[in-house]
Order: sequence, then C-alpha cells, then structure tokens
Amino acid sequence: MFRATIPLIAFSFVLALTACSPKPSEEPVASTESITSTYNPARDYFTFSNTDQFVTKHLELDLTVDFDARQLRGSASLNMERISSDAREIILDTRDLTIETVNITVGDNEATAASFELGETHPVMGAPLTIKLQGNAESASSLDVKISYRTSPDSTALQWLPPGLTAGGKHPFLFSQSQAIHARSWIPLQDTPSVRITYAAKIHTPSELLAVMSANNNPDAARDGEYEFEMPQPIPSYLVAIAVGNIYFSPIGEETGVYTEPEMLEASVYEFADTQTMLETAEDMFGPYRWGRYDLLVLPPSFPYGGMENPRLSYLTPSLLAGDRSLVAVLAHELAHSWSGNLVTNATWRDGWLNEGMTSYIEKRLMEVIYSTERADVDNVISYHELLLDFDNVSPERQALAPPFETGDPDDFQGTIHYHKGNLFLQYLETNFGRETFDAFIGQYFDDYSFKTITTEQFLDYLDKNLLSANPGIVSRAQVEQWIYQPGLPDDAIIPHSDALDAAAALAKAWSADEISIDQVPASDWAPMVVVHFINNLPDDLAQNRLAEVDGALGLSQSKNAEIARTWFIQVAQRRYEPAYKYLEIHLNRFGRTRLVKPVYAALAENGEDLDLARQMFENARGLYHPITIASIELALKLR
Repeated sequence: MFRATIPLIAFSFVLALTACSPKPSEEPVASTESITSTYNPARDYFTFSNTDQFVTKHLELDLTVDFDARQLRGSASLNMERISSDAREIILDTRDLTIETVNITVGDNEATAASFELGETHPVMGAPLTIKLQGNAESASSLDVKISYRTSPDSTALQWLPPGLTAGGKHPFLFSQSQAIHARSWIPLQDTPSVRITYAAKIHTPSELLAVMSANNNPDAARDGEYEFEMPQPIPSYLVAIAVGNIYFSPIGEETGVYTEPEMLEASVYEFADTQTMLETAEDMFGPYRWGRYDLLVLPPSFPYGGMENPRLSYLTPSLLAGDRSLVAVLAHELAHSWSGNLVTNATWRDGWLNEGMTSYIEKRLMEVIYSTERADVDNVISYHELLLDFDNVSPERQALAPPFETGDPDDFQGTIHYHKGNLFLQYLETNFGRETFDAFIGQYFDDYSFKTITTEQFLDYLDKNLLSANPGIVSRAQVEQWIYQPGLPDDAIIPHSDALDAAAALAKAWSADEISIDQVPASDWAPMVVVHFINNLPDDLAQNRLAEVDGALGLSQSKNAEIARTWFIQVAQRRYEPAYKYLEIHLNRFGRTRLVKPVYAALAENGEDLDLARQMFENARGLYHPITIASIELALKLR
C-alpha cells in the first residue's frame, strides 16, 4: 500500500535541499533484544490467533452482499493444520462480527457443532473467537472449521457507498480495505501476515452489479449476481479484498486492464496506459510476475489510500486521474508490491519496511527506466523531505526501520519512515555494491523467499550471507544494523538530489525577494512535484497579497492536480490565507484519500484560530470519508 498516503502531522514551509540528516544515537544497538528484554521480534503482537498451535491453509467464503443492511452474511470455512499436539482450542481474530454457528469437520466425518466464545473487545485488535475442540477434533492433524456469521454496518474494512457518492450516481458501491488488521472485521480468521492462505469465494450480489476480488477475475463474467473466485497462490489475510458496484472492464495490454465505473473508464485507460510496459519492465529487472493477470480497480473518491496492492487487482484512487499521467508513481508502487510484499511478505507489522521500503525502491527504479532519471530524482528528493518531516513528528524509538512494536495501531506507527528510510537504505546498498551485484541479490531474494514470510532478523542473516560476506570489505553488518535499529539516518546515508528541484527552490526565493516577476516562473513547464517543491519553498513571512499573486498566476486554488492542491491548501491553512478557504473546503469535499485531506484539517486545527472551523468542515464532509480516514481526522482534530 502506498503509505506515502498517510498524512504528515505537520508540513513545513521551507524544505532546504541541504537539510542535515538526523543523527543516530551515540551507542549502536546490536539487536532488538538489547532494546527491550521482553520484546520478541518474531512475534506478531496484533493477533489473538494461536498460530503456534494451528495454521490456516485454505479459506472458502460464501457471502451475500446486502446493501440495505450494509452487511455481508454467510460463512467462512477454514482448513486448518495442527502444529501442537496438545492444542485443544482454536483462537481466531474478529472485530464486530456476529457469530451464529461454528461447525467442525474432520476428514470424511459429518460436521459437528462446536462451542465457541467471543472474548473481551480490545479497542485496536477486536475480540478473540475461541473455538473448543471435542471428540476426534481434539487430536486431528487437520480439520475444517465453518463459521456462519454476519458483519457489522460499521465494519472498519468495508465502506458502503450510497449511489450519490459514486461517479455514476445510480448504483451503490462496496469495497474493502483489509490492511493492516481490518480483514478480521469482515472475515473471522487468523489475521496476521505471518500466515499465508489460498482462498476461494462465492459472492452473491444484486444482479445488475459486478463483484471483483483479489483473485482470478474474469473480464468477460456475466453480470448475473453470482460470482465465483479462486486465489491459488497463498497470500496473507490483509490481501483478501472484495469490491461490488457498477463496474466495467477495459483492457490495457495482453495481461493488464482496468475495472471502474463507466464514467471513469476512458480516463482511467488513458491515465494508466503504461501498465503493461511497467509490468514487462519489472519482470526484466526483478524476475517473473507470478500472479497471472495484473488488473487495476479505480475506486470512488472515498478510498482512503493512494493505492492498495491486492494481488491480481490493485486498488487505485481516482485522485490519480490528473489527465497527464503525472501521478503514476503510485501505480508503479502498487505493481512493485507484486514482488515485495505480495510475493515475499513481512512476518509481522514491525517488519513492514521489508514490504514498503523495498517496494518504494523498486518504484523509483521503474520510474527511472520508463520515464527518466530526472523524474526518479525528483520523486526521491520529495520522499527524502517527507522523511525529514516524519523525523520531526515521530518519536526517536519509532524512527528505526524495525523498532519494537507491541502496542499502538499498525495502521500508523511510523508515519512514512518505513517507506522512505527503507528506500534510502536499499539505495545505499545499491550504490556501495553496484547496481548489477545488488540486482542479482534482489532477484535471488525474491526467488528464495517467494510465497513465504520473513522477519527483519531473517533478512539480515540472508543479506549478510549473500551480499555482505560474499563481497567483503564494502559494507559491514554493523553499518546495516545502524539503519535497521537506530533512529534518524546514518552519517554515510546518500542524500538524493535533483537539479529541477534546486532550480524551483531558487526561483521561489528569487520571486519572494522581488528579484524576478511571477511570469518568469515557468510553472506550466514543470512536473507537478516540482510545483509542489516551489510552493514549499515560499518563505514563512510571505505577505497575503503575494500569496494572492502566486495563487492567481499559477492557478493553485483551482488546480486539478491532487498533489499540488494538497500542498497549496496545507499552506493556505497554515498561513490563514482566507480568500482561498472556499476552495479549500471544495478540496476537502472532493477527495476521501487520507493523504489529501487529513493534513489540511490538521493545519487548520493548528494555526491557532481555525480549530472550530476545521471541525465544522469535517462534520459537513464526514459522510464522504472511509472509516479509516474518519478516525485519522478525528485524532488530528482532537475529537477522540
């Protein structure tokens, strides 16, 4: 998931290209065990499931989609393999599910009812579902558990959109967002990335609507309200996904295409026309694509993220439909997850940098090959500055790539550090070992750990054996562990640079000092992220009339580019440039993507005057947002 979409708590006005990197603490930390004596780096602290005793191998769903009740109802059948001979119960993860019956089948025997209990509800993790084993189930090496249940209208994974919140305005829409631990709010299961499962599903919908899943979708499926899916490759629970709506398909390439509402289909095909080329380029660089088709689903505006890497069907926000293919780095990111994350998965959420840092690195490599080195340089510098802002807002103990992580919420515990710092770490290795050597290492890593999960410590051992020790005297394990376990950046981190951004920053300074006129700023020739950098380099004390001048000349308040609008309205809110507030509110009502709206609310709340105004704007727009976005904004506005 492109978690550069997670908003920053604060956004500075001036981002200097020569900014110093935060320094690590004086004493190096050798391992997570030395940070805390009780922390177990191999344990997933965000699941109730007893995966040391039972592991799910396959999931079968039979669900009816009820838009009137805003719920899924039906059954989930889990084929489970015993790990511990003395285990007498199975514990699964749930959140706000109504469990009706549980039946257990052993081999060819008849199913028997099992007693079960829902435990106390935890505010982040939900409630454990404990299933008691009796009779031949007490010693069976494998068994099938069938759970009849229904979801809550307030499921944190599911957003039920009325017709008015869709592009067409005539049909309702449903989509899921299971990452990080939201799958448990629509399926009772072992909701941990350490367990990979295959799955099959039967989905029953209103006959006029189409269902799609993170599985083998059929572009030619008849719209009859009965759909069957199969995911033959094992995936973690957070990648199980469903969407139902007035969805149509159009091909892009031989193995690629896009699903979306018909009103957005033509624009989506145009915007993402390079998808097949990206796929083939990634295969040339990092090995075969092992998932069959690679299709996209462009969702309604309330989707809370930029994208989600659901295998075979990446979700994308319509805020990327800029009309000029300028925001396709998000697509490159989601495609890259087909190798890092989907193929090789972090074993716990503390190891998330192995997914997101690696994916961010591959994303930049794809942008370089498909577009240009300069475009990749711009993206790298912007990412670096977002990382510096995260260092300002994330506590030092969370700034390591793999810090101890046993409390809090896996939806957001490091900001975007595991993305951007992870990318810099891998660029550091590439620079030191050379691209050819490093690419061979990455390709072998994907082969050796394909369809497996991995911890940070396992990766370190693999890196040590296959890169560090195989090429001695270049980078030591101690240097690598400084990246992994220390806050900030090491002194020898390689800081990205962009001539285009240097020029934009210089022009922002020159115009602000009245050394040039605004018509000498060639913003219409710039890529959007260069405009973003220009805006962020305007001085803090710029007068209101000068803000009006730059707004009018560059059309910032009415920009159709979501990233430019986001950056400008953060500045508008921080500087209390009230003439643009009506456009700011239009922005907040136009997008539901968390990255695009939360930092604007936060800037209003923190400018010393507009907290009440921000809360009122939020109440007016609340119905447009996903529950994940709502929760994030409520925190920013001190409503929870």
